[in-house]
Amino acid sequence: MQPTAQDFAHIPGWGIDADPENDPTYPIRDRSGEFTKKYDWERPPQQPIDIETLHSIERPNQPAVIGNSVPPKGLSGIIRRAAFRYSENHYGHWLPLLLADRVSVVEGIVDDLAHGHVPNIFAEKGYRAHWKHDPKGLALRLATTAAIAGGLVLLLTRRKKHDQ
Repeated sequence: MQPTAQDFAHIPGWGIDADPENDPTYPIRDRSGEFTKKYDWERPPQQPIDIETLHSIERPNQPAVIGNSVPPKGLSGIIRRAAFRYSENHYGHWLPLLLADRVSVVEGIVDDLAHGHVPNIFAEKGYRAHWKHDPKGLALRLATTAAIAGGLVLLLTRRKKHDQ
């Protein structure tokens, strides 16, 4: 048996757009012939591009305005360039971009240390708020991180002993 509109009449708001005379999108949809005019606009002037920018392979040209404050650089830039070889509907595009963001954080910390600035990671990660509102969760997170780091150190030092 196929469900009918009456089956869902008990749901508030169901079928609100069933009556074309009471269509809430009517003023937006009917623009009195403006649909034929939408391509009759003059493209804004292109923002000058003086650094490397990455854009989707689905677009043949750059958008008129681009963000150029942080050009791709380092290992994260290599990962981003590889990600933009794939379409936006592909995991090969989004997953490397997520990885590149994490790598960029590490690169930023290394860059800070190289320039003599010790970052306050405790404050930047919001651990004070975690400590105030969820001390058990913070303790578990820090203990897990310490256990993983300790395990990696132990694993790496054992390999060196076995190699000798």
